[in-house]
Amino acid sequence: MQVTETSAEGLKRQYRVVVPAQNCESQLALRLQELGRAVRVPGFRPGKVPMSLLKRRYGKAAMGEIVERVVSDSSSQVIAERGLRPAGQPKIEIVSLPEGADLEFNVALELMPDITPMDFAELELERLAIEVPEAEVEEAVQRLAERQRKSEPIAAPRPARKGDVLVIDFVGRIDGVEFPGGTASEQYLELGAGWMIPGFEDQLEGAGPGDHVTVKVTFPADYPKPELAGKAAEFAVDVRQIREPVAVPVDDELAKTHGLEDLAALRASVRDRMQGEYASVARGRLKRQLLDVLAARHDFELPVGLVEAEFGAIWERIERERAAGGLDPEDVGKSDDVLRAEYRDIARRRVKLGLLLSDVGRLNNIQVTAEEVNRALMAEAQRHPGRERQVVDFYRKTPAALGQLRAPVYEDKVIDFILELARVSERKVSPQELIELEKPAAAGEPAVDDKEKSAKKPATKKSGAGKKAAKKE
Repeated sequence: MQVTETSAEGLKRQYRVVVPAQNCESQLALRLQELGRAVRVPGFRPGKVPMSLLKRRYGKAAMGEIVERVVSDSSSQVIAERGLRPAGQPKIEIVSLPEGADLEFNVALELMPDITPMDFAELELERLAIEVPEAEVEEAVQRLAERQRKSEPIAAPRPARKGDVLVIDFVGRIDGVEFPGGTASEQYLELGAGWMIPGFEDQLEGAGPGDHVTVKVTFPADYPKPELAGKAAEFAVDVRQIREPVAVPVDDELAKTHGLEDLAALRASVRDRMQGEYASVARGRLKRQLLDVLAARHDFELPVGLVEAEFGAIWERIERERAAGGLDPEDVGKSDDVLRAEYRDIARRRVKLGLLLSDVGRLNNIQVTAEEVNRALMAEAQRHPGRERQVVDFYRKTPAALGQLRAPVYEDKVIDFILELARVSERKVSPQELIELEKPAAAGEPAVDDKEKSAKKPATKKSGAGKKAAKKE
């Protein structure tokens, strides 16, 4: 095999590969011999079919198989012998097919950049530690009790007031025509809970059992169903019954409804959950700090193919959102040229951070164990109650999807490795201080691990989701 480097520009490489004709011809002969032992040709015993007949009947198809195998093997050999690290699948272009002559083809590929990670001991970061006040724990427990409360019919007739639960039937119309989803029977509605369109519940205050009320409202401009957004509607409402909420005591019985032994155990469980939620927010803030510094302190050439693939995934989501009327408000009114430029910058940042973290993991032999992947799989399955088995089966039968579960686990391990080397100071703050500190993050630059929350699409080490989700991290 003869290999000639024909182009070397930045990370791009191209090679001309020539495989001698006898190589392909010898493999063709072996393949035809295999076929001769397997195929049945009238007038000939198995294994006795003349080579000339086999070549005439099966030669073209067999040569196609051989060319495909030779090109694949030769391309892998070119990459391995030169110690190349491709940033994607090589592109193959056949220059000339054998037919008695040498096989010639071009191999074009982009390489992974050479990255020299900074000395992570130079990093100075701040970790926030949050202590959950007992008052917040008590408020959370009280909310649990409120969600458990039931209602009972009022003892004496009176007009409905805020906090009451009405049992109603209603029919909604727009321009006199009923619309899908606008009709219900024996609907339980707590006045003041904000379950319905703004203004709907207010107009039912003062009503009594047996009353017929015409409720006039306008759907919000950002209503999830575009065909209803901003439109005026009338609802014919019949009030069947007025009920009063019945408070649930905060006691051991409340704890038992949540599978816990007593009230003390319930409080401890609530405290742990709240502590975990605040810790997750604090870690996200620390991670953003780290990624911002890493992005600023490293500069290397990016593979164009990876950037374009990342941008393409982001832009595809933007177009879906725009078609569904759910475009990020910040993007409304911007031209495609402006949006493309903004999202391409995000794609470059994502690719840069993805490659850097991947390289840090590779250089330090950071691995994801089968147990860690299994834990991530179980956590994903629990997000789909009643379908856990189907989710597990899907991921185990789909290596690419399983890889998407593995990627954030790998990334978090690399992040933890870097944080162990960095100088991380700790500052105690209250939950309210943490919330205030997080507000500016909404307008910040996205992190590489952001997920497309709106589309529920998981990110990979080298692939992100889009600016809208990034702003929410």
